[in-house]
Amino acid sequence: MTLIPEKRIKEFEHRAFGLFIHWGLYSQLNQGEWTLTLHNIPKEKYRTCFENFTAKDFDADKIVKLAKQAGMKYITLTTRHHDGFSLYDTRGLSDYDVMHCPCQRDLIQEFVDACRKEDILPVFYHTTLDWVHPDFDQNFDAYLEYLRKSVEILCTHYGKIGGLWFDGNWSKRDADWKLDELYGMIRRLQPDAMIINNTGLSKQGQTGHPEIDSVTFEQGRATPMDRTNMSKYVTSEMCQTTNHHWGVAENDLDYKSPRLLIETLCHARKVGSNYLLNIGLDGDGNVIKIQEALLEIIGRWTNMAKESLYDGKISDIHCEGKDFVLEKNGKAYIYVHDLPLIGHKDVVAAYANTDENHRLENCSRKIKSIHWIDNNEELLFSQDLDSKFVSYRAMGFTYGFDWIVRIAEVEFEN
Repeated sequence: MTLIPEKRIKEFEHRAFGLFIHWGLYSQLNQGEWTLTLHNIPKEKYRTCFENFTAKDFDADKIVKLAKQAGMKYITLTTRHHDGFSLYDTRGLSDYDVMHCPCQRDLIQEFVDACRKEDILPVFYHTTLDWVHPDFDQNFDAYLEYLRKSVEILCTHYGKIGGLWFDGNWSKRDADWKLDELYGMIRRLQPDAMIINNTGLSKQGQTGHPEIDSVTFEQGRATPMDRTNMSKYVTSEMCQTTNHHWGVAENDLDYKSPRLLIETLCHARKVGSNYLLNIGLDGDGNVIKIQEALLEIIGRWTNMAKESLYDGKISDIHCEGKDFVLEKNGKAYIYVHDLPLIGHKDVVAAYANTDENHRLENCSRKIKSIHWIDNNEELLFSQDLDSKFVSYRAMGFTYGFDWIVRIAEVEFEN
């Protein structure tokens, strides 16, 4: 039986590429989102983060426009992380929120408003564990009621939202989290919202509850979804940091290269997965410069690739190595990796002669033409319809260009 994705899942898949934002009190300490527990921060010192949280530089419009420029079509923001502090107005449920510190602004409302201006889908990350709330360890049923009421606020005060992205059930894997009640409430109040619950580093790609709409691959590489014996169509999402931390960490200098990030985005699309790339805002709400620059570079590539990147579907045509094919509107798009930069050996230090002949397999339709989408240059090819093999010439980049992953459009005879 072929499973058909529900409307919310289909629309989520078409958005393909999203921005993850981790921001909270921990951002003022500049040493990652887990600093409260991993660095044994005294409660009194952490309290000063609450007392000093002004969000004075947080500009939701600017951040959303940066995400859009990067080619991202949804944003998942931490409404509450594991330290229990809420970036939204909890409306009397707790005094540990933005309305009870110097900020005194509902930052989630600002975020949602900015997303709607740019047709960006707002998704709410929300922790399910809590390092601060006493009931998490002392009266779990009471804590779950507090959690449901918290999520109910997010479902009823911000209009239509894109989804809820939960994280923390892995902290008590054997506990009864009463997910029927939590997810049932979401389905009633936000029927079009995606429900995602991060299974953690050790359980990547696992589904869990039948209401889950997407599995997660935290810091990992997605694999093609095997929907055998599933009761509904479930999609997948890879989430990854730009360095090693989710929250800002000023002394973590090990940032991923644009090459790695673009190739990882391509891998996600190769297997039909979304890619959720994270940044951490600083304590005042700024995007730090290197992360802003990475998003700007990625945006150049996504703008080049936009014709097939979002709506392209996995093809039956196969390639060699990392290369792959997506199909859209009767055309095929070949994502070609590892092309060299070619030029005079005294000018291009990395010059290497490589095999320019690339191959497609299982291509049964007669090809009319193949050309690069970045400059419309035609590629020479030969095709054997009996064997379904295609050979095409993909030369390296000319001096002054390197798209990392280059895309060739294949047009077929009618």
